[in-house]
Amino acid sequence: MEKRTILAVVLSIITITGFYIIQYKFFPPKPVAVQQQPVTAEQDGMPAPIPVDEVIPSGASRTETPLAAPSGEETFPDYEQLTKIETPLFIVELTNSGGDITSFKLKEHKDGDDYVDMILGGDKPAHAFTVAFGNKSAVPVSAFFNSRRISDTVIEYYRDFSINGGIFRLTKRYTFMPDEYMFQLEVTLDGGTSVPALSFASAGETAAAYTLAFGPQLGPHFDKLDGNYDYRRYITFVNGKQRQEKVSANQDAVVSSHVSWASVAGKYFALILAPDATAYELVFSSRPPEPGLQAASRLFIVRPPLSASRSTDVFRFYLGPKTSKALAIYDTGANSFKYTDMRLEQVANAGGFWGILSPLEALLNWLLNLFHALVPNYGAAIILVTLLVKIVLFPLTKKSSEGTLRMQAMAPKIKDIQGKYKDNPQKMNLELAGLYKKEGYSPLSGCLPMLIQLPIFLSMYSLFNNHFELRGAMFIPGWIPDLSAPETIWNFAPFRIPILGWSDLRLLPFLYVGSQLLYGKVTQTPDQAGNTQMKIMLYVMPVMFFFILYNVPSGLLVYWIMSNILTMVQQLAINKLMAGKRAALAASQPEKKVIVPPKKRKRR
Repeated sequence: MEKRTILAVVLSIITITGFYIIQYKFFPPKPVAVQQQPVTAEQDGMPAPIPVDEVIPSGASRTETPLAAPSGEETFPDYEQLTKIETPLFIVELTNSGGDITSFKLKEHKDGDDYVDMILGGDKPAHAFTVAFGNKSAVPVSAFFNSRRISDTVIEYYRDFSINGGIFRLTKRYTFMPDEYMFQLEVTLDGGTSVPALSFASAGETAAAYTLAFGPQLGPHFDKLDGNYDYRRYITFVNGKQRQEKVSANQDAVVSSHVSWASVAGKYFALILAPDATAYELVFSSRPPEPGLQAASRLFIVRPPLSASRSTDVFRFYLGPKTSKALAIYDTGANSFKYTDMRLEQVANAGGFWGILSPLEALLNWLLNLFHALVPNYGAAIILVTLLVKIVLFPLTKKSSEGTLRMQAMAPKIKDIQGKYKDNPQKMNLELAGLYKKEGYSPLSGCLPMLIQLPIFLSMYSLFNNHFELRGAMFIPGWIPDLSAPETIWNFAPFRIPILGWSDLRLLPFLYVGSQLLYGKVTQTPDQAGNTQMKIMLYVMPVMFFFILYNVPSGLLVYWIMSNILTMVQQLAINKLMAGKRAALAASQPEKKVIVPPKKRKRR
């Protein structure tokens, strides 16, 4: 009995440790294009037009070679022009200031009352896919470009720059696909005969032709990046293997090897880069956050110096949801770029529990979707999945209860062996093992349901943190509006509870503690009532888990609370069944006649 108690305590500790590891470790319409409309600084309230950027050759100082005004017949605008391109899946807004993308909204996904915007800026408008001459610390080009519409979904930006008496042209061509979230960006540097090579140095770093950058942050908007609400992971796929890059507030991740793809991934959305064969250097960075942003998530693509007068680099970017439907097409060739076996779905699975429990998570996901198809409420679907799990595990639960009763029956014999061999632990263990074998009892039988529940619980945790359909899934209006996030009945921000940092009062963690304490009372056996270790398990562990589970997704707590309630119902049914069996066994045994010897008569 003591060994089983110790094992239960160890399993609880493993569960707690596991939490910390997890938390910290088909005919669409044709696209409609909105034509360009020039917007002057005065009309849009923007600052005065910015001057043409300086371009510094490799080894030159900031004052040696300022960029001269471009020569030639073509002129370039001195005001900003905004362009919108719309497809059935997204609306992208571009600016001729640097030829950048300022907004990329997904029409099938909402963020409050608006569409999810995959490019998140701070206090000032976002500029993504910027080009800077030099390495990642160089200032991005913000001069106004000319633009050319090639088709409804293809647009090109270009501008001439002069350096050391020569002229080169920077061209950025975007090609969007009507039915996909992946688009193509071609960056061309053309020096003609006047600029035979391009190499720029910046801030003491190694020379580079240019740096293409995404940032400052991947959308949509988030409250905090803590794993429960949202997170950012930096992933590369090299030689058929996925690797998660370590990025901190003080340390960037630099990737020099050629990648099949690289990703900045959030909880439900991702940016994925598929580069061409050029030997780029990739830099993932979370610094510095801009005003209005609590954190940054940047990807820099550093292009080595050009040794030729002209070069075109081709980049494909996926900017959309982490769903199998959207990502799987890049394994089959059924995409505009004819990609096969890209394995982009691994981005969606990157948050799983080491990948070990992926099959179980996939099964639970399938069951959740099956029940949701029958009852269009994911909260109800969670309850039905919990009920099914309990039905499937009922034979094991019943066997565990029978084992507990058998253990109680063997208690006197176990106590005798322990007393007889208390000075010889090895002999005592051998005798106990012999007793268990003779009685057909396994000491682990009582812990078996717990051992099976642990991987199910961990899979559920991963599922609620990554299952896209649970994003914004409502269970009870006004109380649990999103099963993928913690619920709140009272927000008392900006005040935060000291040490804990909580600014929300939640009801589900209290319901969990109540159900766990009641569950322990119902399942407690008479011999456990005076056991100190079992009292710790009964009263202390639920309180510890209260703090651990306070900020987990509400769907997980709905699952665990229902699991406790259903287990109590099962245990009451099993207790009634066991009581009936004991009564039937007692009735089937013949009564033993007690012979009372006659009293001796006293002699007078």
